[in-house]
Amino acid sequence: MHKPAAPSEPQSKAPSQLETLGAATPFRPVYTPDIPKLPFKLENGVKVFHLIAEPVRTEFLPAASWAEARNVDAWGFNGGVPGPTIEVQEGDRVRIHFTNNLPEPTSPHWHGLEVPQDQDGVPGIGQWLIMPGETHTYEFMLHQHGTFFYHSHMPMQEMMGMIGFFIIHPRNAIQPQVDKDFGLILQGWAILPNNTVPNTMAMEFNWLTMNGKAGPACTPLIVKHGERVRIRLANLGMDHHPIHLHGNQFYVTGTEGGRIPETAWYPGNTVIVGVAQARDIEFEAKNLGDWMLHCHLPHHMMNQMVSMVGPMHGKAPNPAKPVPGFPQDMWMTMDEEVARAENSWLPEGWTGAMMGMMTLVRVLPPDKYDRMLALIKDGKYEPGPKWPNKKDAHQHHG
Repeated sequence: MHKPAAPSEPQSKAPSQLETLGAATPFRPVYTPDIPKLPFKLENGVKVFHLIAEPVRTEFLPAASWAEARNVDAWGFNGGVPGPTIEVQEGDRVRIHFTNNLPEPTSPHWHGLEVPQDQDGVPGIGQWLIMPGETHTYEFMLHQHGTFFYHSHMPMQEMMGMIGFFIIHPRNAIQPQVDKDFGLILQGWAILPNNTVPNTMAMEFNWLTMNGKAGPACTPLIVKHGERVRIRLANLGMDHHPIHLHGNQFYVTGTEGGRIPETAWYPGNTVIVGVAQARDIEFEAKNLGDWMLHCHLPHHMMNQMVSMVGPMHGKAPNPAKPVPGFPQDMWMTMDEEVARAENSWLPEGWTGAMMGMMTLVRVLPPDKYDRMLALIKDGKYEPGPKWPNKKDAHQHHG
């Protein structure tokens, strides 16, 4: 048995636990699984951040018995890909010291924010490039609220992974308030086998991630039955992503332009998040269960896709009647490799269904929810049940 993964930043605070982060009005903090928050210091009423662009070695997927870990040499911020989440409030004044530790010039753009042009971060238009080793300071007021993000304004650097959330909570609480507020960043990557550097010139993508992790390594979203949930989705890549939620219908309540008036909300269970867009969805977690949340493009539900260079290995059910094109789908599990508190009680083999841009929304009854919070706090994992009369799964190792 592998040692359970370290507990992540708490994601399941009780509804009464609002935060202020120096703001006058408490708000529900956003939780971005597998991505930390960017800390700040309050200096004479200004929230001061330090953002560092730098090369980052990251892991999309841990090693398994049939494959090495998928390590990637990406570019990100403050040691992470995506970069840390900036969380502030409407009415704040922010100062961001931006240091370029990349081997080439860069510039950060505050996507969706209405700021003075010389603070917009577009090199050659509002400012000059920030050279390697230099620090440039941005400062502006925030008069909007919603789901925004920051990213390099150099296109190939975007494809190396340079994006992070910029969440602005409203000055005054909006209705209905949510009990859980999550954020997921969607990214596509082109990385050949035995290579750790993304091909930024490619037009086809074989690794799809949520918050820098590929399924089943994404940390699930933990929800108590009956809670109202918001999930913020942001996409900065070359493909759109139709994100589909199982088990609970939602309303689309926000875009990269901020919150939509309630009269214009529309229902669904799939929302297309286009390139450079953000979409907020909200729902009441009425239905208990472990519900998939994933991109519905078939190739985005896979990992490590490569062109076929020879026959794939697989044992036909009836060798006397070979089936052209067999096999197609694969079922490769790694339950132990991703064992962590948030994955407790999932049935044996669950990871075989989870690849690419996929995670779970786990709607738990109150007693199991409280037990889950205790497991997360203690960093403990409890395995789930085995399937009765389990047959040998069709499995081959790529």
